[in-house]
Amino acid sequence: MRKPRESTGNKLFNGGRYGLAMGLTPLEPEEWLAPDASLRETLGMKRDLLATRRDDVFRALPEAELAATELLDLLVSHLTRCFPAFYRRDGGQIVNLASGEAWRIPAPPHHPLDIAGRLVAEDLCLMQESGSGYRLTAASLCFPNRWQLAAKLGQPLDAIHAPVPGYAPPLASPVAHFFGALKPGRIVARVNWGIADDPVLFQPTGRDAAGTIDPARAGQELWLRVEQQTLRRLPQTGAVLFTIRTAVTRLDEAICSAHDARDLGAAIRDMSPAMLQYKHLAAVAPALLAWLDARAHQHDARGISACAS
Repeated sequence: MRKPRESTGNKLFNGGRYGLAMGLTPLEPEEWLAPDASLRETLGMKRDLLATRRDDVFRALPEAELAATELLDLLVSHLTRCFPAFYRRDGGQIVNLASGEAWRIPAPPHHPLDIAGRLVAEDLCLMQESGSGYRLTAASLCFPNRWQLAAKLGQPLDAIHAPVPGYAPPLASPVAHFFGALKPGRIVARVNWGIADDPVLFQPTGRDAAGTIDPARAGQELWLRVEQQTLRRLPQTGAVLFTIRTAVTRLDEAICSAHDARDLGAAIRDMSPAMLQYKHLAAVAPALLAWLDARAHQHDARGISACAS
């Protein structure tokens, strides 16, 4: 199972404070969509989902065709230039050395966004400006975190985020402003996290984490799910590309210090009841918090990483 590329800690859990924020940081182009050793496994999962559940993981409106073509061209250039150990150009094809697949460019055999999604570990969502703001016009979304592509396709940002407690009005205006002001060539990143009782990456429907979890075993029965997200404007069509790389790690492998345990516990305690319900944590929170408190105490008593044993 793919793990986060950076360890958890104070930065991820915001020092124990929980609040909605864009939390954007700049990203160097050479770091964008960087592959790792899990790429082959991830692309295999994508290939299976596209073959068996295509309508659930890929959708595109007609107006997204030009933006998707621009994106595919950008990815081919970027990936072959920055990551030659994983990708190479062979005439009119891009060869994915991790998966062993070669895709014809131009005139690809599938929708250009479909091909783009088969090249990288990330899910890819295209947002395009309209009279109602930026709308989701296409997505290759193999690893959704409790949202369904069919329900969100064609919706503007406000409607997409409507279920999020506290999103509107505090964040709606800043997010809309950011989308309008994002310049081509600038790439920004953010991180989002959650807790799940199932490590499967494809989770289009939400459910509450099991409330019967034993506090002593919460670390073995719960998983930290981290999304590394980026935003970038395509220079020709003006579409905004939103990427999501999802990683899951069993909780007792992710929370390796008293610092991590205390910050995660404090962040959960800082959530409103509505946010706990939205994140499907209300039922499991008592057991999870008890485990985190014990984890912090265990580390303090031993003075070494709790994951070392």
